[in-house]
Amino acid sequence: MTARIGVYPGTFDPVTLGHMDIIRRGAKLVDRLVIGVTTNPSKSPMFTIEERMATVRREVADVDGDIEVVEFDSLLMDFAERQGAKVIVRGLRAVADFEYEYQMAGMNQQINPRVETVFLMADVALQPIASRLVKEIALYGGNIAKFVPESVRAEVVARVEKIGRKGS
Repeated sequence: MTARIGVYPGTFDPVTLGHMDIIRRGAKLVDRLVIGVTTNPSKSPMFTIEERMATVRREVADVDGDIEVVEFDSLLMDFAERQGAKVIVRGLRAVADFEYEYQMAGMNQQINPRVETVFLMADVALQPIASRLVKEIALYGGNIAKFVPESVRAEVVARVEKIGRKGS
């Protein structure tokens, strides 16, 4: 019997409680979940790829299931193929996410029809959380404890102190 492998891709800059919700739930759907940590040229990361991978590895250590954290810098469908994945796991927060993800799923289906995209709705309490907004709140000195795991909060606060807070 072949293992069902899924890929959950993202920049995870930083990993949020919303990401963790999707990881926990996605891990239940597949035999092995590969978390693909990637660079995104359109985003300005707060953390290096190495720092993000270490953070995600630490945060998923206690999550049930076979979970692997892998760096990638390629087309998602090529990465999924290399991992032996048959499923891409994507989290949705709002209608705006759906429109973007729907378009991406269609393009990915054209690139590699052997891999399906599965959408998971984020927990209602976690739907507004976005890494971009977490960073912005932190940069202006706001409290991000409701949005990220405690150890991630400490890392973000330390990074903000290092690079300098805005509005001060």
